[in-house]
Amino acid sequence: MALDGIYLHFLKTELKETLTGAKAEKIYQPTKNELVILLRTRQGAYKLFFSCSGSSSRVNITDYSPDNPQKPPMLCMLLRKYLSGAVLCDIRQQDFDRILFFDFDAVNEIGDRVKLCLAVEIMAQHSNIILINGEGRIIDAFRRLDDEQSVREVLPGGTYVLPPMQKKENILTCDMKAVCEKIGKSEKLLSRALVDAFQGFSPLVAREISSKITDSEITGVSLNFSQLDRLENELNELKNNIEENRFVPYLLSDNDGKPFDFSYMPIRQYSSALKGETAESLSKLLDTFFFERDRVERTKRRAGDLYKTLTSAVERVARRINNQTAELKECENKEQLRIFAELITANQYSLEKGVSFYELPNYYDENKPVKIPVNPAFSPQKNAQKYYKDYKKAHTAEKMLASLIEDGKTELKYLESVLDSLSRAETEAELTEIRNELVSGGYVKFRKNQKQQKQKELPFIEYTTSDGFRVAVGRNNVQNDKLTFKTANNHDMWLHVQGFAGSHTVIFSDKKEITDTAILEAASIAAYHSKARDLKNVPVDYTLIKNIKKPNGSPYGFVVYYTYNTVIVDPKK
Repeated sequence: MALDGIYLHFLKTELKETLTGAKAEKIYQPTKNELVILLRTRQGAYKLFFSCSGSSSRVNITDYSPDNPQKPPMLCMLLRKYLSGAVLCDIRQQDFDRILFFDFDAVNEIGDRVKLCLAVEIMAQHSNIILINGEGRIIDAFRRLDDEQSVREVLPGGTYVLPPMQKKENILTCDMKAVCEKIGKSEKLLSRALVDAFQGFSPLVAREISSKITDSEITGVSLNFSQLDRLENELNELKNNIEENRFVPYLLSDNDGKPFDFSYMPIRQYSSALKGETAESLSKLLDTFFFERDRVERTKRRAGDLYKTLTSAVERVARRINNQTAELKECENKEQLRIFAELITANQYSLEKGVSFYELPNYYDENKPVKIPVNPAFSPQKNAQKYYKDYKKAHTAEKMLASLIEDGKTELKYLESVLDSLSRAETEAELTEIRNELVSGGYVKFRKNQKQQKQKELPFIEYTTSDGFRVAVGRNNVQNDKLTFKTANNHDMWLHVQGFAGSHTVIFSDKKEITDTAILEAASIAAYHSKARDLKNVPVDYTLIKNIKKPNGSPYGFVVYYTYNTVIVDPKK
């Protein structure tokens, strides 16, 4: 990821222009590594999001609203005590180090004005968020570290010390020609030499500069005089852009539209292998890049027990279906058991006890001789009875197994649909609804010691098509049933992705003829809210609500329909 020191430099300037003078109104801690401060300015309210998660550490203004636990953690309560009502007066960065300092002017418990600082250290696995008082002492931190865990202590009451600085050049103050000459003597690849030479350079930016100098990766010592001049020019141009605050928020995506990387400058090194587009701002760029991935990880953290329960249930049902299918296959020779029984019965007076098989003419197959294995200890009559008994057992098992396998497939389909709903859940309320659904289905035990709280019923996810039709999507299987059988009318249009778990989607006709445009757009929405959201050319079935039926005793979200049309679309939100 290219959240380097120079990116933070530009981001610092962007945040200062928007947030300086803002008042901290609300403070939330969605997870142990995340913090949200609602800041109020004269222009409006902004949610400032902090993360010290190793895989997605960052700070940016966010448009999303991460769900918050009903009981705030102790650290969140401490931050509320110190920062509620505080005014953000400055945002600082030392050189191009990956640390931003948010300075607040606050009032303490006895009414005196005090200075507080929130240090946000963005350093991959060593990232941290630390609250510091005006004397430079640590009040508390998201990650407390002693001298055995780190080269410096980060503990309440201790003095805040900066992480050890790397011996690198500041691009704004260094002798550019001298640094380029030093790079020209390096045995390292040019991109690696640039990262090692300058503060705030990410590998992505270093490779981009290298690609402008030479088509292939070469060592610094391999550069000729012309290439060294071009390198100096490129670095001076970047220096000018930093001094004049010129940047381009740039997002790289793969051919499926998944975010791949980002930067503060256009990235051309991947040619046509990746697609590039500009974003509105550096904050918006970070929000877009990290949100989807963080959402999935956050859901897995909060609903880890549900994922474990569902995964185990899916494996158990799939294993049971496989065993029953194998047993059913064994029942395929039941007619041979009946024939053996009849042949022994028809010839029992000519047969004797004490042999291991009977060789008899099979009148079902042109009297060809057939060897029938038998128990020597049994009489012919008893061997015939055993074959009749095995035949009846196989005949009964075949009927039961076919029904059990069909029920198992229905249950497996239901469990996969719950897993899909869980993977797309974004809030604590949605997770609670899914948990309640699993409790009612007997998959999760109700926690007697847990206080039951009245929960406000969640609305459907709603969209409006480009030609004005309202589209609703169920968040889970309970909502799917409610949407399809209680909310929609017979002449509304129902859509569902074909062959994958997904949400029920309904276009409300409002007594108008539903257009092809509305069907295509709603089909893309239905595909997005399904397990096929990352695929292309997804088949989506659509039919009128009056054609949808729910079999008696079927699980939540399960329906059948026989009259329908299908459209092929790409998933879009």
